[in-house]
Amino acid sequence: MTPQNCILQGAPLDCGKIRRGCIMGPDAYRTAGLAETLESLGHTVTDIGNVAPIPYTDTPHPKLHRLSETIAWTYALADTTEASLARGMPITMGGDHALAAGTVLGAMRFAAAQSRPLFVLWLDAHSDFHTLESTDSGNLHGTPMGYVTGRSEFPDWPALPAPLPYENIAMIGLRSVDPAERAALQDTAVTRVDMRQIDETGIAQPLGAFLERVAEANGMLHVSLDVDFLDPAAAPAVGTTVPGGATVREGHLVMEMVNDSGLLTSLDLVELNPFMDERGRTAELMVDLAASALGRNVFDRPTRA
Repeated sequence: MTPQNCILQGAPLDCGKIRRGCIMGPDAYRTAGLAETLESLGHTVTDIGNVAPIPYTDTPHPKLHRLSETIAWTYALADTTEASLARGMPITMGGDHALAAGTVLGAMRFAAAQSRPLFVLWLDAHSDFHTLESTDSGNLHGTPMGYVTGRSEFPDWPALPAPLPYENIAMIGLRSVDPAERAALQDTAVTRVDMRQIDETGIAQPLGAFLERVAEANGMLHVSLDVDFLDPAAAPAVGTTVPGGATVREGHLVMEMVNDSGLLTSLDLVELNPFMDERGRTAELMVDLAASALGRNVFDRPTRA
């Protein structure tokens, strides 16, 4: 990959779900050496610190968990991500997956200003395709893709420049999709790759086909990597563990293919809960995956003691 100006932005939001701990995620990535790792690959790295939500009034909702705070984070992260894209490649260190409502929106705004389409590679056990009405849990980390695609009204949230087209989305690694989400997704052109398909035919073919579409459209590529994309045996530091996830090697293959494509323009690292980690191994693995997305090859990957 061509050397990038990587903009690290911490998003210590912990409002998208009830289980707490993701607030510590950004500092865990810093401790695991994300900046130093990227610099060793020849990139320039600027850590702009942690983003803060815009001022808000905490108004409890009878169903939705910390709605006002999540909206405030969405405004702040959209603005910060759009500004970071003007300077380089934003890498958002989360924080739970509710942050993607803001980071994807910011990337959508920037792409629209460049007259380029935005594509989103969603690496997650979950589709996070709920609306405010369809979520049973009220946990808003399950709604960012429903929001950015304009599936339903999201009152008081930032306005979308235009809904993200379904055909510009690939969800890979799915294995825990609620019935309401599954029914809605079946009527869309979203590329959906569940773990059974990966088991049967591998991960490279559907990912390669998606990346070819991005390249043909001169698209920008936002990658949102959730810890629970990976099998919890390899990455235990997540509150939404779902057995049967991607292996470490499959994770690196995805990121290496993203790097080979030269299409990556922004990256989320989400749902890391250091409180549930084992001596930092999940944070280190996520840093290694980010390195693969930004040019590390198998021959210069360190062997950890």
